[in-house]
Amino acid sequence: MTEIVLSTAYLAPVEYYSKIAKTETVFIENYDFYQKQTYRNRCCIAAANGTMVLTIPVEKISSEKLVIRDVRISDHDDWQNHHWRSIESAYNSTPFFEYYKDELMPFYEKKWPFLFDFNQEIQKKVLELLGIETLIQLTKEYTGNLDESFLDLREAIHPKKENHRGTFKSYYQVFDQRYGFQPNLSIIDLLFNMGNESIISLIN
Repeated sequence: MTEIVLSTAYLAPVEYYSKIAKTETVFIENYDFYQKQTYRNRCCIAAANGTMVLTIPVEKISSEKLVIRDVRISDHDDWQNHHWRSIESAYNSTPFFEYYKDELMPFYEKKWPFLFDFNQEIQKKVLELLGIETLIQLTKEYTGNLDESFLDLREAIHPKKENHRGTFKSYYQVFDQRYGFQPNLSIIDLLFNMGNESIISLIN
């Protein structure tokens, strides 16, 4: 089976976790350069007023090229409190928010110096809640062109690449009567709405 390589991501979209769920071994790139306006430090949730983007602020990068594992999180605007309050407001009426909230809330109470570390730890928790046992490994060096044994998805799953829209079966969403089904939101949208049935949506 082909192994895949993904960029690090903050509460990545359903597409990202669907790839993980269908693969035995996944490598997370930790030697690429940080890029703005990607899922590396942002996620999209379904709020009462429509899709909401939550962005983790990072410290000012003086060089255009900074390895992702060295990117530091900024405490600007009390982002953790803002993100958790937004998540709670968006999903407190979903069927499974009460069931999972205590598992995720601690990530918004502890201070995290580095973006990569935060992403990996919250991803580990999400994989546990989803029941996904895929082996997750970190790359040992940066390789521009990967050989045929790897499927390179490091830049394929991107907020500005809409070619994946419509490729997923719809599932229950609290605001679907107001906005219709919103595809490929953050994995927490699927988790809070579908609970232990989330894995079925990911592997189908």
